[in-house]
Amino acid sequence: MAAHVRWATATLVGGLLVAGAHGSLRARAQTETPRFPTEVSNVRFNAGQSVIPYFEGWIKNPDGTFDLVFGYFNRNWKEEFVIPPGPHNKIEPGAVADVGQPTYFLPRRQRWVFRARVPADFGKKVVTWTITSNDRTEKAYGDLLPAQEITERVVVTNGNFDPGEGNPNTPPSIALAPMQNVVAGIPITVTAHVTDDGLPKPRAAVPPPPPPPTAGAERAPMTAQVNSSGQRPRGLTVSWMQYRGPGKITFAVAGPTLVANGEVSTTATFSVPGSYVFRAGANDGQLSKRLEVTVTVTAPEVRPLH
Repeated sequence: MAAHVRWATATLVGGLLVAGAHGSLRARAQTETPRFPTEVSNVRFNAGQSVIPYFEGWIKNPDGTFDLVFGYFNRNWKEEFVIPPGPHNKIEPGAVADVGQPTYFLPRRQRWVFRARVPADFGKKVVTWTITSNDRTEKAYGDLLPAQEITERVVVTNGNFDPGEGNPNTPPSIALAPMQNVVAGIPITVTAHVTDDGLPKPRAAVPPPPPPPTAGAERAPMTAQVNSSGQRPRGLTVSWMQYRGPGKITFAVAGPTLVANGEVSTTATFSVPGSYVFRAGANDGQLSKRLEVTVTVTAPEVRPLH
């Protein structure tokens, strides 16, 4: 008998999924034994596991329509997937296979990545996202249950901190310099221009721990780990995330990078020719803003031998 379960929205904490405070989740896997979002395995799999789509919740738009917000959990620590729209990556109901869902799946938990807009009279209907990977089919179900309602504020805080609508802080703005003549296999510089209101004010960096004592010196007192003492430094950062594409985008630095003089640069290398979509996300320590970029990548020029 298939499992049919509702859960609080899951959050990735220290590599483990735990229940969060916003939204809810329904997921059903076509397997003999249901696997729940809070399942904790003693084994880390680098590859061979499936991608599980998640329903994060729904947002009501000013025009009366609704956005059903989805994310996913790639259960692998290293394996990434290219799954084009079709029988292995589909949104139902609908006659069109490609409705803008992700086609490139990064490892582990990726939140708030895709929105399916439904009309104001959607009622009690359900949108199903189905992903098949490593011979496993997983499904997520999106509907308009009242308990699953979220807000844009929840999304821009990544569900971790909601200061309320009256908070003076606003998300940063981000723009990218044009990318031209992008060739597969050749790194290209990607530069983001970021502005912010300066809120919240960045906290000072935690000083590094003292060096270990030299031989013969008096033993130094025991200190706490750096990541468990004091506060982590905060500031305006930019991260990069691949969303679609026929191959992999390799960013020199994909994780949060501090903005300096209003700019952040990295290099991106596209593995094969084709159309790609990636996202640049600016974060001020509380709120974030994403920019989606589509890039057409050409094949390297083949020069005749002389």
